[in-house]
Amino acid sequence: MSAGSGAGPAAAAKVSGSAADRLAEARELLAAHPVADGHNDLPWALRQQVRYDLDRMDIGADQTGALHTDLARLRAGGVGAQFWSVYVPAELTGDDAVSATLEQIDVVDQLLERYAGDLAPALTADDMEAARKEGRIASLKGAEGGHSINNSLATLRALHTLGVRYMTLTHNSNNDWADSATDEPGVGGLSAFGRLVVREMNRSGMLVDLSHVAATTMRDALDATAAPVIFSHSSARAVCAHPRNIPDDVLERLPANGGVAMATFVPKFILPAAVEWTDRADENMRAHGLHHLDTTPRAMEIHRAFEAANPRPIATAATVADHLDHMREAAGIDHIGIGGDYDGTAFTPAGLDDVAGYPNLIAELLHRGWSRPDLAKLTWSNAVRVLRDAEAVARDLTSRTAPSNATPDSVAAPGA
Repeated sequence: MSAGSGAGPAAAAKVSGSAADRLAEARELLAAHPVADGHNDLPWALRQQVRYDLDRMDIGADQTGALHTDLARLRAGGVGAQFWSVYVPAELTGDDAVSATLEQIDVVDQLLERYAGDLAPALTADDMEAARKEGRIASLKGAEGGHSINNSLATLRALHTLGVRYMTLTHNSNNDWADSATDEPGVGGLSAFGRLVVREMNRSGMLVDLSHVAATTMRDALDATAAPVIFSHSSARAVCAHPRNIPDDVLERLPANGGVAMATFVPKFILPAAVEWTDRADENMRAHGLHHLDTTPRAMEIHRAFEAANPRPIATAATVADHLDHMREAAGIDHIGIGGDYDGTAFTPAGLDDVAGYPNLIAELLHRGWSRPDLAKLTWSNAVRVLRDAEAVARDLTSRTAPSNATPDSVAAPGA
């Protein structure tokens, strides 16, 4: 089908009725078609703040002010499935990156055991649907940054065995085989080994996540993949010209690929006025000897002091809706989703302050004339379908291909 198939919301009249009525309708819709969110950094926040001590930071209790996420607010937000990011920063390399990733996987497993009445382990699309029927939140894992595999396809397969169902090919820096959106060009997109990583992900059933990667890497991955891709937390570059966002030519390729682009809520990626402000806020963090992504209590005190002296441009649910309107026009309603990036950002839009805020976004889209069936695709069914399609590709590939044990050096060797 064409990229813009179906009547888009841009031409639709705004729906009448009160804001309270639309919010009530949004909550009703989410009760039937909950949010399958592509990216939440709670595991890393738990590492930073309490070194994984779940007694000290109990998400079964109200964590407002400390975290964007706890169980009550997930419920209030209508979240039915969550990809928990098992992120490690690019500054961790080699064996250290692998070990830290394993710790992140372990804390997700601890959360699943501790809160089994609310969180359901999910490895497949069928598991997601089963959790929804049980009234639990399907919990999947996504590795953020290809440096986590330390150039080892066997490590990649081991992460899949441990439940990882997507891997973001890079984080904020290049790795040996893929270029990042926020680094200088390295291999020019994907290297030959990088293309093997994509194919091995296809073979295992691990979704190829193209958030954080350079546009050249996006295009190379779409050329290399046999399965649908995702963007777990990226928005539209045409609406906000940040390199972390997705160019239109890439969005327009998603219908042929079958992939899903999940709009993020991070203000510096969605609001042009916030880009320059955030650059200055990040520099202020570095001047205080802190990483610009640090969200520990001390870091947030520094952020708040900077914000008090330098008022921050405020994004809203309408800002995110502008991106979703554009992404729908470019890619089609079957190829968009939501990836908030909660607990991975210091700042959030007004009305989307934490994981309880999703109904405000759905209410805004209802106001813009989005239909209930289209919203159900956005919130739930597109995410389930893309995982199911990747599973089908994996079954086919494993039936006729063997695992690869290639290395970057062996791929680059003459005659390899």
